[in-house]
Amino acid sequence: MAYSSQIIQQATALLDRRRAAHQAQQRRVRAQVYEALPEVKQIDARLRAGMLALTAAAFDHGTDPAPRVAEIRQQNQALQQRRRQVLSQGGFAPDCLDDAPLCPKCGDRGWRGSEMCDCLRQLCAREQIKSLSSLLELGDQRFETFSLDWYSTEYDDELGMSHRENMRMVEQICRSYAEKFGKYQVRNLFLTGAPGLGKTFLSACIARVVSEKGFSVVYDTAVAIFTNFEDAKFGRGEEADAAVERYLSCDLLILDDLGSELTSSMSQSALYTLINSRLMADRHTVISSNLSLDDVRRRYQPMIASRLEGEYRELSFVGQDIRVLRKNAAT
Repeated sequence: MAYSSQIIQQATALLDRRRAAHQAQQRRVRAQVYEALPEVKQIDARLRAGMLALTAAAFDHGTDPAPRVAEIRQQNQALQQRRRQVLSQGGFAPDCLDDAPLCPKCGDRGWRGSEMCDCLRQLCAREQIKSLSSLLELGDQRFETFSLDWYSTEYDDELGMSHRENMRMVEQICRSYAEKFGKYQVRNLFLTGAPGLGKTFLSACIARVVSEKGFSVVYDTAVAIFTNFEDAKFGRGEEADAAVERYLSCDLLILDDLGSELTSSMSQSALYTLINSRLMADRHTVISSNLSLDDVRRRYQPMIASRLEGEYRELSFVGQDIRVLRKNAAT
């Protein structure tokens, strides 16, 4: 799961703030307990002295340390038992001074060796959704809120079903793709149809679910993606280089509005590199476009059209512009 360095940095900073806040809260509780129960403070001092004595006994080469170590441990156990008793009698939880980390798996470090801990991975997913929200306007876009009411129930001879039946099938495929990400039989989607039929909505739903499952997701428009490829090729800044790296390495790339860009040899080359590199690396891609695959064949190079036809599941969005229908319904 290749989160961008920026997402990891943001999540790590949030983890650091959480750890600092937790430690500050622990200090406040300790001060409160010591003020209310001076005996607990005295017990803690004796426990610390006992730990020092235990260390000294373990390294005492002159005599057998075992009896002394056993004696100190017995004393410490008695002190700990008395500490819990005093805390309970004073109205505090017996373990309130145990200084336990928020995450016992990693001790709030975010990593277990070279492996990212679940606590940091969850924060990465959260930060990623926040970054997607600014681009996809993630608000109420969830599969549960996708409404089929805007699609006609009249039978369409060309489709062999109604628009609503077709869109129910499209929604079910998108939902399964997201919920079974990485294990679903379809690895790449090509969402095609006129504007206002729900392509961006369902793209947002996919992005949300896949992000929440802990995978790295990058969303961007075709215009922005090809601009970054061009800037990276001509050395116009590290930001473009980083963006291209994210496009190529993320678990899921959502390329929105293919066909809105100015067609050129540069954009054709960038599109081929993007599609082919991600296929070769077995990474997943969702492309949305107002173009049909027939339009793609006419507009792009054969090697691009071939890969889209052969490696992507085409989902056709049909019906009337929902934005217009909503506007008319509100008036």
